[in-house]
Amino acid sequence: MSPAEAQPSRAADAISPLAGTGISGSRRLHANLTAPQLIAHAIRRNEGRLSADGALIVRTGVHTGRSVRDKFVVDEPATTADVWWGRVNQKLSPEKFALLKARVQAYLQGQELFTQDLYTGANAARRVRVRLVSTGAWHTLFARNMFIRPPARDLPGFVPDYVILHAPEFQADPAIDGVRSSTAVALSFAEKTLVIAGTLYAGEIKKSIFTVMNWLLPAEGVLPMHCSANRGPDGDVALFFGLSGTGKTTLSSDPARPLIGDDEHGWGAEGVFNFEGGCYAKVINLSAQAEPEIWAATHRFGTVLENVMADPCGRLDLTDKTYTENTRSCYPVEYIPNADLSGTGGQPRNLVMLTADAFGVLPPIAKLSPAQAMYHFLSGYTARVAGTEKGLGSEPQATFSTCFGAPFLPRRPEVYGRMLQALIREHDVDCWLVNTGWSGGQYGVGERMSIRHTRALLAAALDGTLARAQFRRDPFFGLMIPQSVPGIPDDALDPRRSWADTAAYDRVAKELVARFEKNFETFAGAVGDEVKAAAIRAAA
Repeated sequence: MSPAEAQPSRAADAISPLAGTGISGSRRLHANLTAPQLIAHAIRRNEGRLSADGALIVRTGVHTGRSVRDKFVVDEPATTADVWWGRVNQKLSPEKFALLKARVQAYLQGQELFTQDLYTGANAARRVRVRLVSTGAWHTLFARNMFIRPPARDLPGFVPDYVILHAPEFQADPAIDGVRSSTAVALSFAEKTLVIAGTLYAGEIKKSIFTVMNWLLPAEGVLPMHCSANRGPDGDVALFFGLSGTGKTTLSSDPARPLIGDDEHGWGAEGVFNFEGGCYAKVINLSAQAEPEIWAATHRFGTVLENVMADPCGRLDLTDKTYTENTRSCYPVEYIPNADLSGTGGQPRNLVMLTADAFGVLPPIAKLSPAQAMYHFLSGYTARVAGTEKGLGSEPQATFSTCFGAPFLPRRPEVYGRMLQALIREHDVDCWLVNTGWSGGQYGVGERMSIRHTRALLAAALDGTLARAQFRRDPFFGLMIPQSVPGIPDDALDPRRSWADTAAYDRVAKELVARFEKNFETFAGAVGDEVKAAAIRAAA
């Protein structure tokens, strides 16, 4: 049974825009409004203002990112054995969830409400129908931009599979609701309901549904992935995994390769499909020269700009991080000129794992075996640098987010890792590790990788040229590094040769290897011998 067939009990009252929400009415209800209508309401309600180009500029208050410590999954008998409990998925009792949901429903009952019926999943057989109920016009526009908008003929009788009760200004009470603070993001798989309260940050809406897809699809033999995807001129699909700041959105937005999707995809027997109908790009220091497609989309009517600065005339300053470094642009995928609006593609030919290594020791590109790909997928490495987050010192900090999306995994990481390894083998996919971070020294000493070199190396990987190159094995991480690539200086391919002080390189490389080794200890008992061997080579 597909997720779209999972809720026949809601069909009887599906003509109501509040069907399945537990809310019987509101002071004023706006159902399935268009983008211009939602923008008009947002302006009327003083939720934001227009940029000089017509984008809607909004602020998210104290929450300028996800509240990872306030995410809860309801501990229910049918699912408890399969949930990855811990810091990512904190337990909430069914009784406490019932109280929280009832209190939010009662709050919403008295508010002006906006509802939007949307799809998640471009593959109709794997699609999930989502109904959002929100007090925010701009949050509803965000959801409309980000998810797939059903054709008008699908809206009458729309039956939601999952409902989002979105009350950004409602304050949860830990003593009553069993949560940690006034903010709560709670998911019940049994009730197919999400409650989001106490945070204006719209990314919680998007990522909550990604968590739902991460739960549903593995049971159907489909791997859900936090990655972007594009398609070459002969139909070859490439996947791009990477944490924030590694270049996932930038590098997948290629004029020569139609964009399938920006951030979240499924991969199964039918090929690859996008979960979303929009893009959610980080835009701090966005350059019209380096990222023209995203730049143009950010300067369009209908786009939502979170915490982006503008002058009194609405002219944007994308270098200003007064509110946060995590400034965001949310726009429909059709704003990218060469987007593939079908949101689907065939089986991948290449898989790219991106890291911004601020220690400056990983090569600009390396070829991975299937076992190494699983190792680096489970590791999910990048590095944060001083000045990008509060509390960071002068040295870079290694960050490991398993499967490049730990906060969104309701199942144990090995479930996704084994599926990835099996798909790579079945479809003979070439796998690459690409460092978009530093070269010639760590952050503060070396320089950021040349975007021109990175694009040239990716082009060689995606067209098959690089797979035929001669490789040498890196002694620290066991990575296969190309010895020569046309148009790229040999020194740029070898991170050790790019350092003036090779002894310092050796020291820093060994320190990073130790961090990898320590992080992977948690998976050592859950992976096969081949992946363990790949880990041992990486830590040698």
